[in-house]
Amino acid sequence: MDLLLRRASLIDGTGGPARPADVAVEDGRVSAVRPPGELAPGEATEVVDLDGLVLAPGFIDVHTHYDAQILWDGDLTPSSWHGVTSVVMGNCGFGVAPTPPAHRETVVRTLENVEGMSMEALEAGIDWCFETFPEYLAAIGRRRKRLNAGALIGHSPLRLSVVGAEERPATDEEIATMRRVVGEAVAAGAMGFSTSRQPAHQGAYGRPVPSRFAETGEVYEIASVLGELGRGIVQVSIGPGMFIGQFSELAQRHGVAVTWTALVARADKPGAALRTVERAAALPGEVYPQIACRPIVMQIGMADPGPLAEIDAWKDVLARPRAERADLYRDRAWRDRAREATLAAWSHRWPKTSVEETGVHGDAVGIPLDRLARERGTTPFDLMLDLALSDGMGTRFRVVLDNDGDDEVGELLAGDRTLLGLSDAGAHASQLCDACFSTHLLGHWVRERGALTLEHAVWRLTGHPHRAFRIAGRGLVREGFHADLVAFDPETVGTTPIERVHDQPGGADRLVVRSTGVEHTWVNGVAIRSGGEDIAGAAPGALI
Repeated sequence: MDLLLRRASLIDGTGGPARPADVAVEDGRVSAVRPPGELAPGEATEVVDLDGLVLAPGFIDVHTHYDAQILWDGDLTPSSWHGVTSVVMGNCGFGVAPTPPAHRETVVRTLENVEGMSMEALEAGIDWCFETFPEYLAAIGRRRKRLNAGALIGHSPLRLSVVGAEERPATDEEIATMRRVVGEAVAAGAMGFSTSRQPAHQGAYGRPVPSRFAETGEVYEIASVLGELGRGIVQVSIGPGMFIGQFSELAQRHGVAVTWTALVARADKPGAALRTVERAAALPGEVYPQIACRPIVMQIGMADPGPLAEIDAWKDVLARPRAERADLYRDRAWRDRAREATLAAWSHRWPKTSVEETGVHGDAVGIPLDRLARERGTTPFDLMLDLALSDGMGTRFRVVLDNDGDDEVGELLAGDRTLLGLSDAGAHASQLCDACFSTHLLGHWVRERGALTLEHAVWRLTGHPHRAFRIAGRGLVREGFHADLVAFDPETVGTTPIERVHDQPGGADRLVVRSTGVEHTWVNGVAIRSGGEDIAGAAPGALI
């Protein structure tokens, strides 16, 4: 016995009730789970007295975009601060492989525009020691990792590597090639395949991301590889031609699990998300709508206006380098063309948009832009641009995008027909930080709101993603499972206020949130956090 965890309140990830228990670990796996006092340590056994802390399986984050960050940050912060022990990358059809040298700039610019990643960080942090997806998996497998990491193969880099930059349906021969590449990726360890039809996903040079040019049949053909191999999950960002009917058909036809993003609850459309869940539940097939447990709130600057990309006129902005975007905002002709469409598309968002960070507009902070615009005799669209321009593009706006229907989110979390996801960890780093979703769930929704029990919340974070994503040997505290474990205080677990730091390659900034109440974390039986503090240099993570 290498490790003995004593006097825990064990919540094992199955959804069953908490119980007193001691847990033994040997060779990185749980070797015994017994009532307190039944396990005797050996001479070399490390004994940790948890003194009634909740001991749970390490949390699993199924929706991250750490594909690039893992190449320069093996600690995978801030996820590692919040009890997360395993992450799934490559969501929404994006990633950094497969990428031949000729397409590297396009891939980087796609991540910049769609996922809000810093161009400076990407250029300084990606070493491009790979081209194919198996080579990418091998590269991250070799790197030191604090957490376990797995990856989906994304449709956009896949399509770019086969079809090139041509914006058209793929030929039968090209689809056959993509099927072969996906098969090779899954054989090398890919967890599945992801794609996007989301209209807001405007990629390099303001153009739609490559996956948006795929016909539905192409998605079905590629997904069929997973069914033939009997491995992997399909993840889809919804858009035209791909919604609950197609997901049901895809799951049935090919015998695969499908998860889709994003199911959001909106205060201005009460009950809509619950009705979608009811409609989806009536259809056959293993399909998991993903929900977030936090409001989707972004801090955006006009240098990186990603959320506005669904509006045609803003594609002109994304087509320009960031340094030239202010020139377009000063162009009266562009404003006249963009104004009406922007005001209409964001009509429900202007009351939920306000200045949050600024060097010169302190009097505007926190005031909804629609109200501020009325007071100043202008429109919210023009005011947003003028505030940004007069602050050297430094003003950042707080925008509540979705998932602000708090009561409905609570109802969705209390059920079991949705999958908890959408942290987007690794993406939009300067705009939001939802990598803290696990501690927010335990603090806000369990302790403060009482929307779900602690046991149910732990299941949502562990046993449920273990089942949906077929993550073998992780997600439960069970003999023979990997010893990915977290011990936390249910009375204090939660999040700290958001803060901006400058610690990315190239000096890029990002937003981070730290945790409270997360006392100990083990990955594959090795401690990465003890007494509420990270253990420097710990890197027991594995490729999953």
